[in-house]
Amino acid sequence: MAAAALMDFDKALELFEPVLGFEVHVELNTATKMFSDAPNPANEAYHGAEPNTLIAPVDLGLPGSLPVVNATAVRSSISLGLALGCSIAESSRFARKNYFYPDLGKNYQISQYDEPIAFEGSVEVELEDGTLVTVPIERAHMEEDAGKLTHVGGSTGRIQGAEYSLVDYNRAGVPLVEIVTKPIFGAEHRAPEIAKAYIAAIRDIVRGLGISEARMERGNLRCDANVSLRPRGQEKLGTRTETKNVNSMRSVERAVRYEIQRQAQILADGGTITQETRHWHEDTGTTSPGRPKSDADDYRYFPEPDLLPVRPSRELVEELRAALPEQPVARRRRLKAEWGFTDLEFQDVRNGGLLDEVAATIAAGATPAAARKWWTGEISRIANAQERDAADLVSPENVAALQRLVDEGTLTDKLARQVLEGVIAGEGTPQEVVDARGLAVVSDDGALIAAIDEALAAQPDVLAKIRDGKVQAAGAVIGAVMKAMKGQADAARVRELILERAAQ
Repeated sequence: MAAAALMDFDKALELFEPVLGFEVHVELNTATKMFSDAPNPANEAYHGAEPNTLIAPVDLGLPGSLPVVNATAVRSSISLGLALGCSIAESSRFARKNYFYPDLGKNYQISQYDEPIAFEGSVEVELEDGTLVTVPIERAHMEEDAGKLTHVGGSTGRIQGAEYSLVDYNRAGVPLVEIVTKPIFGAEHRAPEIAKAYIAAIRDIVRGLGISEARMERGNLRCDANVSLRPRGQEKLGTRTETKNVNSMRSVERAVRYEIQRQAQILADGGTITQETRHWHEDTGTTSPGRPKSDADDYRYFPEPDLLPVRPSRELVEELRAALPEQPVARRRRLKAEWGFTDLEFQDVRNGGLLDEVAATIAAGATPAAARKWWTGEISRIANAQERDAADLVSPENVAALQRLVDEGTLTDKLARQVLEGVIAGEGTPQEVVDARGLAVVSDDGALIAAIDEALAAQPDVLAKIRDGKVQAAGAVIGAVMKAMKGQADAARVRELILERAAQ
């Protein structure tokens, strides 16, 4: 397929106003699925299960099986709606969304249509320079996820060109909350940045609530990005496209920018935009056509006859409201002030998605500076090299314990990095790695003096130079001692002993 012609981004914004909208699907981490007692693969305890092992008759749409609503999923959905500033419906109803789902056995999805659990809210989004943008929320509704298809054969892993497809029903029936925004106006040149910041805000909210793992790379959090353009001065909205299931915040940002440029060029050339879903291609940074976008009428929604309306009590809603955590924007600003970080230091932590890890490490006893250093430095370096998530490598408690060993003088920074590697490799706690590898700093003066004497014997002129005022000459002896003791000498103590010897 030939690459689409793209207009320069700034030129596109001169001619057209971008209007955004987002549909974000959040997989809840309940122990069981939305309508069955099958284990939920979106829960960390069941992640990575073999295909088709986390299923129940309801998930497969077997005759005679009936859905039962997961009460915990309802509570989580209400909490999320409240955190989004939404009103909670006194009564909401499930509906059947009829569509050809090759990976959903009953061939329809149980969702919510005209009676969602939460409606009319807003989210405050903070951009990198501190600018706050309010994103209006139309609704947040409960539904179930579909299964997953794996296309075998061909070169792209997509259905086109595949020899056959395999279906895994583990994900079928996973509890979802779909968050739908109202049209977002006024984004202008910052539209891609707002897209990224909005997804980050939703991730932070659901993580703060503890209702989802919110791992985009695992599909716990998926974004459909809607983009339309209208000529400057025109009131009527343009035709939108919906880029489906974008799985990283950076990709959401890139997809929005790409669609603005692609649509602008088509419109400038006198063409029209097709209302359709589009697929995002991470490798090329482009989108490609999916299917014509259906309207609500095409799904033939009707009330789910096997489920009663959901009617949460006012007492339950107020109980959940009282338990809401601090809003992400307020929390970030409070932590930045408490930790004393500069804008750049805090941005490093935030960009790395390490705010919770740094906070937990500080809570475990490390200083803010030390926690930031480890997570944004050596841990992130190892995570990038291993193509893993930094939070999966080591616990905040072990990072704090490692820093205590440094503060106590048991380890140097260099030795601590070796200990960290051992902890990540599964060799135990920092202290256990130190003991097993024999990595503690040697602070015994007798052993240090013996090593110093050996180094001085090889460099007999050093003491004379120090006595003549050239104190920096001690560096050569310190280096020799550190090498002889495999980096486990206390360099500061070695220096003191050398200067004491020179003073004799």
